[in-house]
Amino acid sequence: MAESAGATRRRYRTEEHAINARDVHFDFGSVPMHYIPNEVFATHIVNVMHLVLPEGERAMAKCLAEAMPYIDDERLREEVAGFVGQESMHASSHAGAREHLQSIGLDVDSMVRTFSWFVDRILGDHGLSGRAKEEWLKERLGLFAGMEHYTAVIGEWMLENDKLAELGMDPTMLDLVKWHGAEEVEHRSVVYDAYMYVDGSYARKARTAVVASATLLTTFLLSSVYLYAKDPEPDKGRMWPVQFVSATVRGIVPNFATFFTELPRYLRPGFHPSQLGPMDSALRYLAHSPAARATGH
Repeated sequence: MAESAGATRRRYRTEEHAINARDVHFDFGSVPMHYIPNEVFATHIVNVMHLVLPEGERAMAKCLAEAMPYIDDERLREEVAGFVGQESMHASSHAGAREHLQSIGLDVDSMVRTFSWFVDRILGDHGLSGRAKEEWLKERLGLFAGMEHYTAVIGEWMLENDKLAELGMDPTMLDLVKWHGAEEVEHRSVVYDAYMYVDGSYARKARTAVVASATLLTTFLLSSVYLYAKDPEPDKGRMWPVQFVSATVRGIVPNFATFFTELPRYLRPGFHPSQLGPMDSALRYLAHSPAARATGH
C-alpha cells in the first residue's frame, strides 16, 4: 500500500500525546425526555449525536482495526489503538442513555437497530480478499476520515457552546455530549493520518468527503425528524421545521450549513486536522468532566 504517502504527508507531531480510553460513568436515572427545557426538536438533534452516530463510530473502529496490519509506524499504531478504545467507550456510554430514553417512552431501539443494520451492510468488509479488500479498506478509511472532520468540528462547537447550559440542559446529558465532543477533538487526526498512511489519494479524499458530508447531513435530518415523530409528548410545540430554524438561529444546535462550508477547508491542499484549532479546551474538559472526576481521572 502507499508507504511513501504516510511518511511524507503526516503532520501530527505537534499533537503527540497518548490517546487512551477513559473509564467514565454517567447516571441517567433522573434525565427527563426533553433534557433541553422547552426545546423538543433541539433535544432530538442532540439525541442523534449520542444515539445514532455511535453506530457509525463502531464501524469506524472496526475499519481502523482492519487497517492496523498495513500500518508500520509505531506512533500511529498507538494512536489507532487508543482511538479504537475511545470509540468502544463511547458506544457503551451512549448505550446507557439509549436504554434510559427507551424506558421512559421514546422508541429509539428500532431506529438504532435499523441504522446499525444499514451501516453493517454498506460499510462492512463484505468478506472481500486480496486487491479488492485493500481498495475497499482505503475507500472506507477515506469516508471515515471525512466524517471525523465533521464530528471534530461539531465537538469543538459543543465545547465552546454556552447556550445549552444557559437553557438549563440536564447536567448529565450536557456532560455526556461535551465529554464526547472533547474526545472527538482529541483524536481528530487519527483516522485522517491512517488514511494518508494507507492511501493518501487526493481524488479519493475529495470523493469520499462529499459522500461523507451528504451522508451525515441526511442522517442528522432524517433521524431527528423520526425521533420527533416518535416523541410520546402530546404537545411538542411548534412544527419541527420552525423549531429547527429557531434553534439554529439561536445557536442551540450546530448550523447545518457546516456540512457545506467545511468542505473547502477539508479539501484545501496541505490541510491537516491539527489546523482546526488548539485542543487545549478539549483536554481541559476531559480533565475536569464530572464523569471523569467521578472515576478518578
